[in-house]
This record gives sequence, C-alpha cells and structure tokens, in this order.
Amino acid sequence: QVQLAESGGGLVQAGGSLRLSCAASGRTFSSYAMGWFRQAPGKERDFVAAISRNGGRIYYADSVKGRFTISRDNAKNMVYLQMNSLKPEDTAVYYCAARWGNLGSGSTYYTPDFGSWGQGTQVTVSS
Repeated sequence: QVQLAESGGGLVQAGGSLRLSCAASGRTFSSYAMGWFRQAPGKERDFVAAISRNGGRIYYADSVKGRFTISRDNAKNMVYLQMNSLKPEDTAVYYCAARWGNLGSGSTYYTPDFGSWGQGTQVTVSS
C-alpha cells in the first residue's frame, strides 16, 4: 500500500497562494489515481481535486475551479496542489489520497473512493 506525506501548508492572507506537495512511497505510484480532499473544523472531509494515473483526466470541486491546479510527477512520486486566490473559506486540513487503479467515470469523488491517506497539512487563510 502506498504511504503518503503532505507538506506545504501554512498561514496566508486572503488572495495569496500556497503550493501543497504530497510525497508517495513505493515503486507503483503511476498505478494510482490521486486526489486532494479537505476538512474544515466540524465539517466532513470534502473532495477538492483528482487526477488520473497519467494526468490525462483532472477534476475539481466547483468551489475551487479556476483557482486550484492539481498536477503530478510520476518520475518523482509526487502530486501537487497549487492554490491561488485563496479565501478564508479555504481554511482546512488538506489531505492527499491515493486510489489503486484509475479514476471512475464521474467527476466528483468521495472519501470511500480512495484507499490510502496522508496525515494532512493545515491551511489557514486570514481575512
């Protein structure tokens, strides 16, 4: 099973940017579709973005479309989330997730769709 470790979170002012990184262990990284989710205090863990194994398919939650960009580098076992134009409502713990095989046919994903998770990284956006 792949092990995941997020980094890059922090405190940023509204309108600012952050880039989250997720390092994956193992030699089969390219066999996993990858995703980012986030969880605000007292709320459920919500889908943010997903990327297929070769990066050919990418999906975003409506709330982040046009502001966030997911990408991956299979040679480095890395997945990234570039977050621009951040808003206070983006404040949450952000989690990297892996799904063996490829994405399904839908454009929205839920926590049961992914089998491996990182520990999360805190993103706080001040107003």
